[in-house]
Amino acid sequence: MRRFRLAPIFAVLLTIGLGMPALAQESVIGASVDSLLDFAKTRNPEYAAMQAEAEASGQRITPAGALPDPRLRAELMDITKGGEQNPTLSPGRVGSTRYTLMQEVPWFGKRDLKRDIAELEAEAAKGRALGTWTELSARIKTAYAQFYYVHGNERLTREILDLMIRLEKIAQVRYAGGLAAQQDVVRAQVEQTNLRNDLIALENERRGLRARMNALLSRPAPAALAEPAVLRTLPAPAKLDYAALEDRVRARNPLLFVEDARIKAAEKSRELTYKNRYPDFTFGVAPNQFQNSVKQWDLMVEINIPLQQATRRSQERESEAMLTAARSRKEAASNQVLSELSENIASIEAARRTETLVTASLLPQAELTFQAALPGYETGKVDFATLIDALRQIRQAKQNLIKAQAESQARLGEIERLLGEDL
Repeated sequence: MRRFRLAPIFAVLLTIGLGMPALAQESVIGASVDSLLDFAKTRNPEYAAMQAEAEASGQRITPAGALPDPRLRAELMDITKGGEQNPTLSPGRVGSTRYTLMQEVPWFGKRDLKRDIAELEAEAAKGRALGTWTELSARIKTAYAQFYYVHGNERLTREILDLMIRLEKIAQVRYAGGLAAQQDVVRAQVEQTNLRNDLIALENERRGLRARMNALLSRPAPAALAEPAVLRTLPAPAKLDYAALEDRVRARNPLLFVEDARIKAAEKSRELTYKNRYPDFTFGVAPNQFQNSVKQWDLMVEINIPLQQATRRSQERESEAMLTAARSRKEAASNQVLSELSENIASIEAARRTETLVTASLLPQAELTFQAALPGYETGKVDFATLIDALRQIRQAKQNLIKAQAESQARLGEIERLLGEDL
């Protein structure tokens, strides 16, 4: 009996044990932006919806170019046989029965134009799906850059806090020996309080960014994310040349691709509208049944008369205006995209120069200042305020370095959004 009672418990423990690696694997995402992008590509509902819409648009191509369904008409003639019998619906007992099979046939070229329009609309839907993904990936890359900055700033603030605690101990020793004023100890404690307050603000910001990131990944807001540890390598400055990127943007940008498809569809729609000046046809064949045999065959042709010229001229002017609007929209979108490209290239170059300046000059200078001020304070040659200022300079330099790195990553993501592909 004990064995049977332990079996369910063992099964539950085994299930939990097998499920823990999967949970751990999901929670570990976030160490790199690539892991987040791979996760979002299969989980984000907005992107999935746009893919489904693109698939639906592709399924409209075949019906757009197909002939209309044929129609079958049955007519019972003289159902009373000149009053000789009661009304009947039996084809063999009425005077005659006519069966008419009709097929509508549009004017030459109309079906091809409708098929072309549907294909262009499907291409535009694919472009919108790609645009949705590029927008989503850019938002993830930007959020990851901000996440990296907050984590780096939080880690730096804790390091400065630990160093400030040690400086407080030095100030206490000097105060106990009568070599420093109590104000130095109080100043160190005030700095620690300010640093702890900064940590609270950074922790709150980190939680907000985590919730935003999880929303992009279609995960619960409090779901754990790994600490961002890896930044993508920035492309060489030669790859960020505006002239080279301009050609790629014009050829690959999802928004411009969609607008180009709309222009082509508007051109086809205009051509189809002008073809409406010509009539459509309906062909038919009609066997006539007398009692139980077919003894007569008829052929028919029907044509619609495009008589309402004012209506058609209005439709033609409408198609011309829609084409003009599509071209204007593409021009406006092109100007906007190229403006954003230039702005992001300039920003990423400025961030790169800032990172070089901080790494090569500002940070070493701040560290040398602090290293010179610390023994100076211990020997009484430098006051505590100078030591605190040197420590603040180190913190500010490292914050600028982390900010420049995060800004470079965010701007790189924006450039890739405009390109529609990774650099």
